[in-house]
Amino acid sequence: MTTTKSEALFARAQELLPGGVNSPVRAFKSVGGTPRFIDRANGAIVTDADGNEMIDYVLSWGPMVLGHAHPEVVTALQQAVTQGTSYGAPTAIENKLAELVIDTVPSIEMIRFVNSGTEACMSALRLARAYTGRDKIIKFAGCYHGHADMLLVQAGSGVATFGLPDSPGVPGGTTNNTLVAPFNDLEAVRELFKQYPDEIAGAIVEPIAANMGFVMPDEDYLHDLSELCHEHGAVFILDEVMTGFRVALGGAQQAFDLDPDITCLGKVIGGGLPVGAYAGKREIMQKVAPAGDMYQAGTLSGNPLAMTAGLMTIRVLEHEDNFDKISAQTTKLADGMRAISKKLDIPMQVGHAGTMLGSYFLKEAGAKITDFATAKQYADTEFYGKFFHAMMAEGVYFAPSQFEAGFVSLAHTDAHIEKTLTAAETVLTQLTQ
Repeated sequence: MTTTKSEALFARAQELLPGGVNSPVRAFKSVGGTPRFIDRANGAIVTDADGNEMIDYVLSWGPMVLGHAHPEVVTALQQAVTQGTSYGAPTAIENKLAELVIDTVPSIEMIRFVNSGTEACMSALRLARAYTGRDKIIKFAGCYHGHADMLLVQAGSGVATFGLPDSPGVPGGTTNNTLVAPFNDLEAVRELFKQYPDEIAGAIVEPIAANMGFVMPDEDYLHDLSELCHEHGAVFILDEVMTGFRVALGGAQQAFDLDPDITCLGKVIGGGLPVGAYAGKREIMQKVAPAGDMYQAGTLSGNPLAMTAGLMTIRVLEHEDNFDKISAQTTKLADGMRAISKKLDIPMQVGHAGTMLGSYFLKEAGAKITDFATAKQYADTEFYGKFFHAMMAEGVYFAPSQFEAGFVSLAHTDAHIEKTLTAAETVLTQLTQ
């Protein structure tokens, strides 16, 4: 691949932006090399500044579930933008998207739109504290819920990619009330409730830990976690920013038969535009201003462009069997990668659910990644970096980090999946010779 233009753009960007990027993982630090500057995207294909075309499994880190520049979304946005881009006032389309989300996600009775997943999770924790009158929150090592200060504790994702224990600039007092337990370890949570029986406002968890790679919950783990919270008067918060409308139309909570008190959403519900939301039981959501006294506001919250893109994306996704089509392609890709790893005798752990998937190259045969500690212990990040670059050279774009999930869209055809698997077998054969 020719990368001259990306290299020049990155050199200039490093003079203008910290690290040359506006979000850390884009800098390719964990895989090395020069990040590709994307010029345009359509369907399942992204094209970089040098004209290189690649099958995209990053999909803007999840939102582009229909693929890039889906015609119905583009048409709806073109119409919306002619009517103004932001009003700072209520709009009918906020009601429409709210109704659609409430009708689709089982536990949600009321919703508040914000501008990012970080805002959604930050606000959800404030709401849990306001509702319960307690201060402490339980999170899980390796789960990422945005970059709010109190959540940057063993946060996975970019922190895992760069090997940082936490972030400088976060005051110790900010995280004093953040308790951390290993993912998939219910006994550790039980011990925290014993230690702080009347102080824990709630627990926030990713139903699938997709910011330390791709770690599925143990059977009944999330059910038991929810029950444990309720036994102790705490709120059960499900962070579905990634899994919402991706694991199932109704999110992981539909797939796993969960009934969270508060749900955090983002990504898909904005159709590629900045969006987030926290939502849940009416009794709890009525605590939010101006209905209640827990303050949270946003100038661009519920802006008509994000609402339009999200509404159209979900409508298309729900049409006929579109979601099932994407899920089938995801299964085909995951099964294909498993078959290749078995054929070539490469230690690999592949997981998938709905329209998202993730894989680890393992340092040891027989190793199993079940939480953040085992992800750091067994994930072969060096081998992944070699695989990543070789796949890009074959025209396939995966996440530039071992610790990020991948995504499939409605635009990914049989031909795209077959090309990806053929490239993967070629690359892995070469890397293991």
